[in-house]
Amino acid sequence: QQYNIVYIMTDDHTAQMMSCYDNRYVETPNLDRIANDGVKFTNSFVANSLSGPSRACMFTGKHSHANGFYDNTTCVFDGSQQTMPKLLQKAGYQTAIIGKWHLESLPTGFDYWEILPGQGDYYNPRFIEMNNDTIVEKGYLTNIITEKSINWLENQRDKNKPFCLFVHHKACHRNWLPELKYLSLYEDKTFEMPDNFYDDYEGREAAKTQEMSVLKDMDIMYDTKMYRADKDSRLKSTYEDYVGRLDPEDRKVYDEFYQPIIDEFYKKNPQGKELAEWKYQRYMRDYAKVLKSFDDNVGQLLDYLEQNGLLKNTLVVYTSDQGFYMGEHGWFDKRFMYEESMHTPLVMRLPDDFKTKAKGDIPEMVQNIDYAPTFLDLAGAEIPEDIHGVSLLPLLKGEKPADWRKSLYYHFYEYPAEHMVKRHYGVRTERYKLIHFYNDIDAWELYDLQEDPKEMNNLFGKEGYEQITEDLMQELHRLQAQYKDPIEEKLKK
Repeated sequence: QQYNIVYIMTDDHTAQMMSCYDNRYVETPNLDRIANDGVKFTNSFVANSLSGPSRACMFTGKHSHANGFYDNTTCVFDGSQQTMPKLLQKAGYQTAIIGKWHLESLPTGFDYWEILPGQGDYYNPRFIEMNNDTIVEKGYLTNIITEKSINWLENQRDKNKPFCLFVHHKACHRNWLPELKYLSLYEDKTFEMPDNFYDDYEGREAAKTQEMSVLKDMDIMYDTKMYRADKDSRLKSTYEDYVGRLDPEDRKVYDEFYQPIIDEFYKKNPQGKELAEWKYQRYMRDYAKVLKSFDDNVGQLLDYLEQNGLLKNTLVVYTSDQGFYMGEHGWFDKRFMYEESMHTPLVMRLPDDFKTKAKGDIPEMVQNIDYAPTFLDLAGAEIPEDIHGVSLLPLLKGEKPADWRKSLYYHFYEYPAEHMVKRHYGVRTERYKLIHFYNDIDAWELYDLQEDPKEMNNLFGKEGYEQITEDLMQELHRLQAQYKDPIEEKLKK
């Protein structure tokens, strides 16, 4: 039997903000519904924590150096290459993608597509259609993506064929513009601050030079909405463009909500720690509001699948393109190989018709390069030998393969660029992580994730860790050879 696949993906949604992983901040009942009815991967990671490269890894099943899409600033995805949607088409599947694409070239391998230009707009968004027309839809983007996805399921697909539908949301991407009906949500909530919010980055040279600090780099207008015509900020004009998409009546509702907060902010004029903590609360509230709309929409899509009898033969997958910092280390954004951005939520609801299936938590280490071979395996299609990932199907069947991978490879390339995170690569095992920052820097970091899960204490070069370091170096070199990452050439440049 060829099972249908519904793959739901967000941008920058992190496990800390999904209640089946972490219930300190928000409740996500519909996302949790997928986990409660299926499985939750507790050690799910990405290969390159950046949205375009992450998507390229997912579609190809290959690390960035092999699929050619390293970063968001210099790369265009080569649509002529082998991809999982193309291989599914060959196996008799209809394929469709609706929402965020973010790979610069137009989609290939899809029977139907309707994508956002670039990052997309939260309010009255634009869509690029298959005839290359760009249209504007009225409403809130998260709702529209779901409506279009359900419409394809109901009215546009061939119901005699199995399908794979990619539902790709902009949420929860910066700058976290809420649906108007949720503007007041969470305003009475004070979010718990991470205990390493005031990290001093001792012993971590690359961490000191980033530009993703809540205090220093979070834009007062673009990110926290404290807009005043007589004030200025680096991203003021971009913010004006985004909120300028609202209709006059909706803009009035938006301004009436934020104006009292703006007036109070400029009257108090917070500085230093007071400003950092004020920014953190505004960031968390807006992020949570955007997430609330998304969770509503997951519920709407699950309801449609259930009401139309599709859950019996459909795999439902939810994940994000990477994790995100919710104030940990004093940061927002992603990019680093540290846990908050390398780790990503991953839950799956298995088809009711699946004969033997896992339930609950799956602790094995998995990576986003594994999605392509998993979907191909589920479709009964051959998995090409050049795919780097491995099928998760044995884990979904409840098996415990003795030869399951014991380590993961990571490589981040986008520097110099927004947020100024240095280029780096590394290896993660169940307990340890070794990272090498390179290019205009030569710095190594080693972490014991069991004793130091927040990665505050760099052990590289410390007495007593010589053998652990040597073992990790060997494993790192083994992975680079396995995946044919030409790292030596990069280090010479």
